[in-house]
Amino acid sequence: MRRPVIAVVVVLALGGAWIAYSELWSHGGGRPVAWRAVPGALGDAELSKPIFLRFRSRGELEAYLARVMPGRSPKLPPIDFAREEVLLAAVGARSSTGYSVRIASATEQRSRIVVRVREVAPSLGQPVKDRVTYPYLLATIPQSPKRVHFIWLGRP
Repeated sequence: MRRPVIAVVVVLALGGAWIAYSELWSHGGGRPVAWRAVPGALGDAELSKPIFLRFRSRGELEAYLARVMPGRSPKLPPIDFAREEVLLAAVGARSSTGYSVRIASATEQRSRIVVRVREVAPSLGQPVKDRVTYPYLLATIPQSPKRVHFIWLGRP
């Protein structure tokens, strides 16, 4: 009767150790990641759904754009995919030209890169045009084998 109890205790201890590792240690050790926005890179791209994606090659990005914007894929700016990878964040359709998407921070942790993304809404006095827009941000970060984790901060 003691062996099943010991086995349960060992399994619980191992489970607790794994949770502590994955949530505390592996997500610690943060340092800023250099990122570069590529303004207007996709022109008036119509990315109609909220997305937060990473692309490691030009072909991967081109294939995605061809799929979501058939026949209207924009020409990509020069990006050195040997050194950089692309992050694409979009919020979907908005009712005016005053909306934008920004990276609030990008941090490299021990096991991942965390990118915090924020939508910026127009202020009351800001002159905007009433038309449907699709705000997005295309940015580059240095190539990394670590996974990228996006955190959506919403609007301030």
